[in-house]
Amino acid sequence: MENIQFAERMGSIRTSVVRELAKYLSDPEVISFSGGNPANSSFPVEQVDEITHDLLMTKGRQLLQYGTTSGYKPLIEAYIEHIAAPKGLAVSEDHVITLTGSMQGLDLLCKVLLNPGDTVLVEAPTFAGALNVFRIYQANIVSVDMDDEGIMVDQLEEIFKTQSPKLFYCIPTFQNPTGKTLGLERRKSIAELAYKYNVIVIEDDPYGDLRFSGEAVPPIKIFDPDDRIIYLNSFSKILSPGLRVATMLGNPEILKKACVAKQSCDTHTANLNQAIAAEFLNRGLLPGHLAKILPPYKVQLDTMLKAMDDHFPSCCSYTRPEGGLFIWGEFQKDINMTDMMYKAIQEEKVAFVPGQTYFVGDTQKRAGTFRLNFSNATVDQINDGIRRLGRLFREVIAE
Repeated sequence: MENIQFAERMGSIRTSVVRELAKYLSDPEVISFSGGNPANSSFPVEQVDEITHDLLMTKGRQLLQYGTTSGYKPLIEAYIEHIAAPKGLAVSEDHVITLTGSMQGLDLLCKVLLNPGDTVLVEAPTFAGALNVFRIYQANIVSVDMDDEGIMVDQLEEIFKTQSPKLFYCIPTFQNPTGKTLGLERRKSIAELAYKYNVIVIEDDPYGDLRFSGEAVPPIKIFDPDDRIIYLNSFSKILSPGLRVATMLGNPEILKKACVAKQSCDTHTANLNQAIAAEFLNRGLLPGHLAKILPPYKVQLDTMLKAMDDHFPSCCSYTRPEGGLFIWGEFQKDINMTDMMYKAIQEEKVAFVPGQTYFVGDTQKRAGTFRLNFSNATVDQINDGIRRLGRLFREVIAE
């Protein structure tokens, strides 16, 4: 079909490098560190099967009918009791709606809060999917740098002061793509600055329960004095991404508008999927499930870090996260990791994601960065793949 005239907003949209990599990943010989999926072995198939059967036998006709846009009430109640309250968030039901994946939360918030040209502040680097959502809504995207402890609060305040962003999007715990976790004092500072400069903060927390070591840090939301922090949770990493169930906790006035916007998207999140998540929580299965899946993840993470220590050149630094799904690396030398990605696939049969895709603005100076995922490879694959990558990196540096 010729002469298709796409909307102007689509002009800035970039194809995900991860999706571009998919054509190479069909090769069974390729070891992939490029995705962000939880391990297939982490899914509680038998428990979900039992729950689904019970639900269909007892509530099948109700669950297969249309539902309410704001969400399935038993799931909202279960979320408040089993997830929000243990994190220190004491809220009522009008502070929570359910979502078809937390990405929908970003989309809805942009619909109800952003006008074209409004400034959105993000971490540098940040989740590439979020960047495309903000681009679709024609936002002016500005980034704030991170150091080893996460967001640099002094820089954050300067941008709040001088550029008046409407939204600040962040992933403070086991951040995607860096794996970094923001410390307690910086979390308090972000809440205070958001109040001082009238900025709405979107706190995305899909990885917070995937902690393998160290002490848990409370959400930024608990320090929110003015109900201007919106907290996104997802069941994708702790239960199943295929269910597409998530929650958004925040100011009821914002959530009311988001519900109106959601009506024109999907009417409501699938009732059966919400009921499965609710029953999983109410049967007390989540703590035991996490206790089962976290140790293997820790073994994978520790294996990858040890292999990187053994095989990567000294000019490459990388994060050592306490949880989540990712390790972030950076070369001090002038190396283009996008070029290296194709070289790694073709010559070493190993895939990873170059870091440039996670930045806005001038990404050339970020050319030496990259992201590795450990959750979808076996221990043997991790050892073999990192050894191959290390060999390639050393060869390129030697040249």
